[in-house]
Amino acid sequence: MARVAVTGGSGKLGRACVRDLVEHGWEVVNLDRVPSPDGLAPFLQIDLTDYGQVVGALTGVDDRYDAVDAVVHLAAIPAPGLHANSAIFRNNMLSTYNVFAAAKVAGIANVVWASSETVLGLPFETPPPYLPVDEEYAPRPESTYSLVKTLEEAMVEQLCRWNPALKATGLRFSNVMYVEDYAAFPAFDDDPTLRNWNLWSYIDARDGAQAIRLGLEREGAGKEVFVIASPDTVMTTPTMDLVKEYYPDLELKRPVSGHETLLSIEKARRVLGYDPQHTWRDHV
Repeated sequence: MARVAVTGGSGKLGRACVRDLVEHGWEVVNLDRVPSPDGLAPFLQIDLTDYGQVVGALTGVDDRYDAVDAVVHLAAIPAPGLHANSAIFRNNMLSTYNVFAAAKVAGIANVVWASSETVLGLPFETPPPYLPVDEEYAPRPESTYSLVKTLEEAMVEQLCRWNPALKATGLRFSNVMYVEDYAAFPAFDDDPTLRNWNLWSYIDARDGAQAIRLGLEREGAGKEVFVIASPDTVMTTPTMDLVKEYYPDLELKRPVSGHETLLSIEKARRVLGYDPQHTWRDHV
């Protein structure tokens, strides 16, 4: 049984990730500042901005465990505006560097990390170059949080060049939701501008966890990034009606139908075998 360290395993996506990995046979260690209420995995309190602590956590802790086979890095200040810009930059950038650098020391060559939909240009006050958006155009960060995610992707590109054996999978997650969050969705129809900042997209935490596991399992080495969203929008209004009203001048790279997401998950489907199973429409 392979052992994986999950940073931020007590967070919203982290808890779903830990549950999914445990259910699929992984031995999980949760690295976070606070323990998870779920208690599904051993917990190690850690400050990820302290390089020594990260090296120690990934190389073994006394009689707890002696090695780690892979890392899932989810821990971060999770959104813009929660702290001063410099604090977001320092915490998130330094933590991600420390995780990758410590993984190298520990001989770990399989890392999945949380990038973000924000690198696509959120909140889209400047429209994207086309719809649906995908991984084919250069990042367009519009906040310090997004800038860090963009720099992380660039950093990992070089780390993979330095170490051709490194497999690094970046997942550009959309807005993570639990089932209890779905009760608020019908109200978005009253004012679609409440959610056009991310093209009316979301990701069910359980499907986000599936994408993480598939990232750990993907074959080959090198850096790959994937947009990870649910296959539908948060709206009951058909997607093309939203496009015609709010983005009438944008190029459509391909037709969209029904309530299809405008954050393209085609690459994740094709390369990872990503197959989202959950929609808010089953719960409201």
